[in-house]
Amino acid sequence: MKKYSSKRSIQILAHLLQQYGIADIVISPGSRNAPLAIHFSEVDRLNCYSIVDERSAAFVAMGMAKSEKKPVAVTCTSGSAVVNYYPAVTEAFYQNVPLLILTADRPTDFVDIFDGQTIRQKDVFHQHSYGDFQLLEDSKENAEDINFDIIKKAIELCFEKQGPVHINIPLEEPLYELVSELPTFPTVEKTIKRKEYEIPSNLIAEWHTSQRIMLLVGTRDYSPELENQLTQLVKNHSVVVLSEANSNLHHEKFFKHIDRYIFNFTEEDYKTYAPDLLITVGQNVVSKKVKQFLRSARPKQHWHLDEVWQPDTYFSLTEKIEVKPEVFFSKLLKFINLEPRPYFNLWDVLRDKKDAKHEQFLNTIDFSDFYFFNKASQTIPENYNIHFSNSSGIRYAQLFDFGKRKIYCNRGTSGIDGSTSTAMGFAIKNENPTLLITGDLSFFYDINGLWNQYIPPFVRIMIFNNGEGNIFKIIPGPGNANPNTLDEFIATKHRKNAESLAKHFGFSYIRVEDELTLDRVLENFFKPDAQPKILEVNTHGKNSADVLKSYFEFMK
Repeated sequence: MKKYSSKRSIQILAHLLQQYGIADIVISPGSRNAPLAIHFSEVDRLNCYSIVDERSAAFVAMGMAKSEKKPVAVTCTSGSAVVNYYPAVTEAFYQNVPLLILTADRPTDFVDIFDGQTIRQKDVFHQHSYGDFQLLEDSKENAEDINFDIIKKAIELCFEKQGPVHINIPLEEPLYELVSELPTFPTVEKTIKRKEYEIPSNLIAEWHTSQRIMLLVGTRDYSPELENQLTQLVKNHSVVVLSEANSNLHHEKFFKHIDRYIFNFTEEDYKTYAPDLLITVGQNVVSKKVKQFLRSARPKQHWHLDEVWQPDTYFSLTEKIEVKPEVFFSKLLKFINLEPRPYFNLWDVLRDKKDAKHEQFLNTIDFSDFYFFNKASQTIPENYNIHFSNSSGIRYAQLFDFGKRKIYCNRGTSGIDGSTSTAMGFAIKNENPTLLITGDLSFFYDINGLWNQYIPPFVRIMIFNNGEGNIFKIIPGPGNANPNTLDEFIATKHRKNAESLAKHFGFSYIRVEDELTLDRVLENFFKPDAQPKILEVNTHGKNSADVLKSYFEFMK
């Protein structure tokens, strides 16, 4: 016999989740949220996942939402459990990943009287959420009608903004009163807003008067519609399209390796290659060099296309176009002439030169992180989704061609926390296998990302373990510190490996320490197995930072 919570607010919440098609709920154990866990787990149309660590749980939910492209709910008990969600909330906020955050709380009268596990939970995420709501306790007057309206509004806002929305739920004791039957609630009338867009005539005029048009595409999910639209724009060499690995765009005329081409740009090069019309699509870009380039270039016109975010990243924003890029380009293509422009050929000559030098360099490298990324890019099966960790991982990825594989990385806040948990959440809800490529510090920082009983056996993890936060040996600045200070407090040298962790969490484990073993192991690493697998590539002492620096020196 089914046993449901007697709490009316929870019954309404479960009903509305079903009405809006939110089926996946990540639950961390606790007492105050036990009524939610009991109730949700008994509802046939809700899929519940138990993840103990709240910080990991929120990233798992975010990975699920990225995979499903719809909201996922995450719920925890009161107190410090709630603020453990915050790293994932900020990431989801800046990536526009729809998370519905359901935090159980003590009754409102219990806040700030030193009751156990009680903090100021109301509006706790307000700096990084699209909506903050608090339900009434069931005993309050008109609570049922008011809570129904609050939950409906919160869910619709989560869909509309495609980002995190918080519902705080004060619950009075007793918490464990259960019922075997549920009341009938009304079918909800959905009122999610839809945006209409018509392209202004001045934008058509600006397009036609611009001789140097550049599209820069940052982090975004794969969109066949957008890819097709941008392909039409480059077909006759009308524009220059710069993209990154995590832009998920694939065409031979797109410029996919920005840092290869502009790493050693001088002030004169900034002027030579500068656009007069810059159109930016998507979110964060990885390349710091392209930011420096465009901030120096100061294009006359800069349009940014996004439904939610309109950042003036390059200090030249002239048009905030609050619409999906696919909608905008579908309108634009009806009105513009796709004439060849010499600007494309200028960039094309640069690309040919740099790509040839890249291939020359590949013939010179020994075993190192650079060698590993080159070999991995050639070996990963095409049906794999690839998640990269921050920070050197996603930077290396920009230098290599991963074909049409879909690329993901937590570039909202660009932190190392949660990379493993996000990838595992994504893998749970995706029919294609998932590969996580992660640095050692990022992996060890999110160990509880593997404390997850739902990880499919076709998950693969590659750890490039250089024994430190090698990014701090790559970027300019940290090297000015005393070597002992750099190693202990910034790069954080260590001698750890993942073998015991792999065994503990039920992963097969392989470690390689040279190129011959790596080449041999990769042949079998992606073959089906009863367990997920970890491949640890040990590059300790291989001066990977020096190899990368020599690459960019060679590319000059």
